[in-house]
Amino acid sequence: MVDDERTPSPEEMLRVIEEQSVATTRWLRGDPLFLYAPWGVAWMLGFTALFLHYGLDGRPYAPISQMQAVGVLMAAQLLAGAFVAYGIVRMNKTTRGDSNARGAMFGYAWFAGFALMVVICSRMSPLLPPQESGLLWAGSSLMLVATLYMAGGALFHNWTFFFFGVWVAAVNTLGVLLGAGWHALLTAVLLGGGYIVAGVLVRRRS
Repeated sequence: MVDDERTPSPEEMLRVIEEQSVATTRWLRGDPLFLYAPWGVAWMLGFTALFLHYGLDGRPYAPISQMQAVGVLMAAQLLAGAFVAYGIVRMNKTTRGDSNARGAMFGYAWFAGFALMVVICSRMSPLLPPQESGLLWAGSSLMLVATLYMAGGALFHNWTFFFFGVWVAAVNTLGVLLGAGWHALLTAVLLGGGYIVAGVLVRRRS
């Protein structure tokens, strides 16, 4: 009998079973990197553009207007949202019953929260200077993200979600206290980069 036709050893069979199990689980639950990385890239691009507009001393570092920077952020977030929505839809196809219902309600909470945030910020931002108006929008959106991540962690018993919400809240609080330029810089580096690192770590752990 040639080597290619020999019977696999128990260790080899166990290794193949483990590899297939990991691959199947990842397919069913979704790739964490695919869910985290798009937001990380979007925030790095968008908030870097805002940082170049604001600067740290009130003077722009690049000839980019606030509206152009916001446009970069919004376009990047829309593209990221499309990628993440695809991943979530694929995961939801494999879940039924109570878990699926909780996921749906959690998704509606995101939509309702951001809709309310847009109404409030649209009402208040015209009363503020441009930098403070931008800080209001950015700080409010990250406050909502942090709160919903912590709520999602509690809802789904997911400590990664919960602690990432705490991290977003801490970075957002520090950035708001320091001002628009620092907020954009910290968000781009610590949250944009943090999303990517979190996706890699969760993917490796899974």
